[in-house]
Parts: sequence; structure tokens; C-alpha cells
Amino acid sequence: MELVRTKDEVRRAVAGRRAGEKIIGLVPTMGGFHEGHLTLMRLCAGRAGFTVASLFVNPIQFGPGEDLESYPRHEQRDRELAAGAGVDLLFAPAVDEMYAPGCSTFVEETELGQGLCGASRPGHFRGVTTVVTKLLNIVQPDLAVFGRKDLQQLMVIRRMVRDLDFPVEIIEGPLVREPDGLAMSSRNVYLDESRRAAAPGMYAVLMRAAAQIAGGQRQISAALAAAREEIERKTGGRLEYLEALDNELAAADEAAGCAYLAAALQLGATRLIDNVRVPPGGSGDGPDG
Repeated sequence: MELVRTKDEVRRAVAGRRAGEKIIGLVPTMGGFHEGHLTLMRLCAGRAGFTVASLFVNPIQFGPGEDLESYPRHEQRDRELAAGAGVDLLFAPAVDEMYAPGCSTFVEETELGQGLCGASRPGHFRGVTTVVTKLLNIVQPDLAVFGRKDLQQLMVIRRMVRDLDFPVEIIEGPLVREPDGLAMSSRNVYLDESRRAAAPGMYAVLMRAAAQIAGGQRQISAALAAAREEIERKTGGRLEYLEALDNELAAADEAAGCAYLAAALQLGATRLIDNVRVPPGGSGDGPDG
């Protein structure tokens, strides 16, 4: 696997492979790799002839007081893991390589990114869509892989690609969990022992609520109210939101239109997000959460 730091190096490497008629794939990341990232990389490598992963902690998607400075950074370890997952080129630029001095142009999706995480993290999705736009322009991939763990981000990117006519296929990667059900996240390392033990309680409650809604045992409002109380009691955290959503991230009022339950939980200093599918007539999510 080759490691490059500059946009010109990426463009040269990709141009050579494209001339050989290889399919180019992209996996954007901020590093701190775990099995969730590696699953996306392996998925991309299975679909593409040349896989590029980015490793860039994007400062413009962090708000004041968020964890920009403390975000996990383990480049040597990440390099080794990415190589083992089938990545051909790792792009790890410095901030001034991605953003010119005085940079004043941004990309913003103005509908899907407003609620949920967007409501509590103003400017976050503008930072995400801007950096993803830049990566798509630099790499010019045929396909790009984003995980369902960040459901709202996935939907925002899909909308942006559609609206701006990017010639790229957005592939949804699975939500990967720890054996106890906790959604894998680079930020899980912030949890102390007691909070780490409590954190999977959110997923367990979401699964039960999804099964109740899918099976017609409860109205959505009743299922959400009970789930909110139980999540906070089981985890000791504070729910930022718990919402029933349709396939376009709009609020779902009836079970027939409910596709996901999505939640954000503040557990000590750590913010956790999760979602589960609500299949029509089913009993909650499958193995990928």
C-alpha cells in the first residue's frame, strides 16, 4: 500500500490506474480505525480495482468545545490495518493541503442535515459535505463507501451527490457492532469502564422498540416514550434525541412508514449515536444492527 500526502500524488496515482481501466473506489475516514472501517475498506476493495482511503481529521466538521484536538490519531497503526484490508492508496494530507489559506467556499445540504445530529452540531454537516466534495473532486472515484452507523451522514451525502450530479455510486456499508451490541466508533475509547459496560443498553432498548413497532404491539409515540425512559435509566446517560424515521429521514408517525429508529446519547463526556432498522412486519434488525 502506498501512502501519499498531497492532492497531486493522489491524482497521478489514480490517473495511472484509470488508464488501465480499473474501477476506482474511495473510503473517506478520519482514522482511528476499527473493524467498522475495515469492513468498509474490504467492501470497497471487493468492488473496485483500486481502493483509495483518506485519513484526515477534518477540522471544519468540529464545533467549538468538541473533540478535535483529542480525536484518536494513530497513523502507523491505521496504515497497517488499511493495508491488511485491501487499501491500495492511503491519502493522509495535512490541513493546509486540504484547505488553502483564507478558504471561503463551502458546500451545504440544507434539508436532511438540519435535524437530528445537525440540530445539536450546527455546521457539522456543512463540514462533512465540503470535505467529501473535495475528496470526490481529488480522487474522482467510480464508487464511494459510507457506513450506515452514520445514517444521517450517509443520507446527506447521497442527496448531495444526486443534487450536484457527481458521477459516483454511493454504496452503503454495514453497521458493525462489538459482541455486546455497541456500535463501533473511534470515540468508544473515551468511555471509562463503567460507562463502557452500560453503553450497549441503548442498542438493546432500540431493538426491543423496533420489534414492538414492527409487530404492531405499540404505537410509535408510546414505544419511543418507553424507550427514552429505559435508555436513560439503563445507561445513566442523557438522550439528545430518539426518533422514528422513514427512508428519507422524515419523522414517521405510523409503523407502516417507519424505517429506522435513530438515537444520540451523551454518556459522560462521550457522545454515542446508533440506529436500527424497523423492517415492515419484521421483528427488529438483523445481524448488522
